[in-house]
Amino acid sequence: MEALKSEVIYTLEDIYGLPDGQRAELIDGKIYYMAPPSFSHQKISRKLHQAIANYIDEKKGECEALAAPFAVFLNEDDINYLEPDISVICDLSKLDEKGCHGAPDWIIEIVSHNSKARDYMAKLFKYRTAGVREYWIVDPMKEMVTVYAFEKDSVEQYDFGEEVPAGIYEGFSIKVE
Repeated sequence: MEALKSEVIYTLEDIYGLPDGQRAELIDGKIYYMAPPSFSHQKISRKLHQAIANYIDEKKGECEALAAPFAVFLNEDDINYLEPDISVICDLSKLDEKGCHGAPDWIIEIVSHNSKARDYMAKLFKYRTAGVREYWIVDPMKEMVTVYAFEKDSVEQYDFGEEVPAGIYEGFSIKVE
């Protein structure tokens, strides 16, 4: 009789043990290595982060907008570690020098070829169940933004060039291009 192969469960220790410069995320004990972001990915990320941070500063808001690489520990376990492209955290008690402990209020992921399935499926599930209020998937290949407003249980899609309203901030929208 042949023994069943057991799947390796990775932990935060494995993430912290990666060679310098190697980035990866950990979802339910499975490691997902991340390729360096493209120029267009970085440009979109910078513009979104800048618009959100400027809005928070202008309104003298309490929230922090943080761009990757920045650690998000969604669950109180050692088998989940994510680096969303942009995280907006309004409960500052969740923040320390290591990252965000608990669900950010708003997460934006910018899809790349090797992250598509994770962004649209695994992360969508993880973010929703962890208590993230709003999740944007920015897809440069489709030139589309999908907005999941979990508190309202709604999904909206916007084309690049359209104003995309931020659900956690009344009257604030961003044109993604």
